[in-house]
Amino acid sequence: MGKVKTHKASAKRFSVTANGKVKMFHSSHRHKTGLKSAKRARHLRSSSFVQGKVAENLKAMIQK
Repeated sequence: MGKVKTHKASAKRFSVTANGKVKMFHSSHRHKTGLKSAKRARHLRSSSFVQGKVAENLKAMIQK
């Protein structure tokens, strides 16, 4: 059986914290920010965590 490779596109977008949570940054916060409200742009700047089955799948893709 061959090596299990890291999915590089996912590894650049997501990271796994020391506690095993999957951390992500919001999309749509780089361009056209003048069209978004200040509250929306401010919330998009912060990071958040992925939950559920999606997080489990991402951990398998990002593994090191």
